[in-house]
Amino acid sequence: MTDPSAPGTEVTEGSTVRADQTRARRKRNRRRVLLVGLVLFLGLMIPFGISFGSALNDPANGSSVGARAAEWFREHGAASVVNWIENVWYSHHQPPVGGKPSKGAIRVPIRQVTIPTSPLTPPHLPPPTPITPLASPALPGEGEWSPVGRPVEGVPAVYTTELRPDPIHTSQVVGVAWMDTQLLHATLYSGSIIPGGGPYAHTAPVPTDAAMSLVAAFNSGFLMSNANGGYYTDGHTELPLRTGAASLVVYSDGIATVGQWGRDVSMTPYVVSVRQNLDLLVDNGRPVPGLNSNDTAQWGFTLGNQIYVWRSGVGITADGALVYVGGPSLNITSLADVLAAAGCVRAMELDINTDWVNMATFAPTPGQPATPANGTNLLSSMSGGTSRYFEPYWERDFVTMSSAYGADQSLPVSTTTVPASKRSPPVKT
Repeated sequence: MTDPSAPGTEVTEGSTVRADQTRARRKRNRRRVLLVGLVLFLGLMIPFGISFGSALNDPANGSSVGARAAEWFREHGAASVVNWIENVWYSHHQPPVGGKPSKGAIRVPIRQVTIPTSPLTPPHLPPPTPITPLASPALPGEGEWSPVGRPVEGVPAVYTTELRPDPIHTSQVVGVAWMDTQLLHATLYSGSIIPGGGPYAHTAPVPTDAAMSLVAAFNSGFLMSNANGGYYTDGHTELPLRTGAASLVVYSDGIATVGQWGRDVSMTPYVVSVRQNLDLLVDNGRPVPGLNSNDTAQWGFTLGNQIYVWRSGVGITADGALVYVGGPSLNITSLADVLAAAGCVRAMELDINTDWVNMATFAPTPGQPATPANGTNLLSSMSGGTSRYFEPYWERDFVTMSSAYGADQSLPVSTTTVPASKRSPPVKT
């Protein structure tokens, strides 16, 4: 290569101008490329920022920023990445082995329940018998029931207790709620995310007239994309009902039950709502055979069930009571064990993960509506408080349990009589 500055080398004015023009053109091209790249980047990032920022500020996506971010990424095609991150995190945050629950985590019943024997006392189920603790030795109050929430005609309609879910993680405590289906009627409240679509006859917030008789409310199941089942309400099928799926069914008289679709429960003119989620977890009074806590697909794909996480479930007892279980540090086998120990003859898993497991009871002054202020979570550690059921932003489905005798508790709300042959028996036949 010739050095223009070397002796004997001639540099013309034209060649210098051309070289300067070439350098300027290349510089302009680089600027154009950078500008186009910047425009494209901003074109992608601005919608992302708006969408992601809105998700982080939307309490319907969870009570924590982390939960809201995870929900956004799942909905935008990054579910596998979120699952991997969560599995890594939870695998390094296992519940402690041994130890004792924190003070006050297990309540000792403070009074005996006396049920009125007046001829005006409404029909009701016998109060639940204590649960035999799963960890030994039993702690004071463990598995012993306390009446909570608004009574119906002077009769307790909900009892709750706490117990340790297994004999290994003895510092962990889950909550159990027993609900009298003769005194309480169920309503499935639909959401825009679950099952999607709408509008629905019943959706958040719980209206004031319904709050006048509200006694309890609890979370429903998975996102429908993960539920492996269908959804029926308002007289039509939102998503196809799957034969064999675990199903929470509400009849026209407000009675709710849990069963396997096509065997224990099926479509009749008396069915008003069906919420399916996975397969039965407890059947014929026992955890179903083959439960595997390492199964990362069937019982909670979101986090992988080898990990202990917040879980919830609902079941039906032999005499027709509805039982809800929710709490931390549960894998699929320990959830099934607690549901069976609580007397469920059939039971199903509901939602999992910290932000979605919630059950609350309400004890307003007589004649007043249920509100977040007079609500109490089944466990004080449950996320999000008691307000979600009263917020118009709440987009997930949930179940309410209300007085069967309405706000004034003088006459049954429903005069519909569902023949016994049209409703599944509590015990599998």
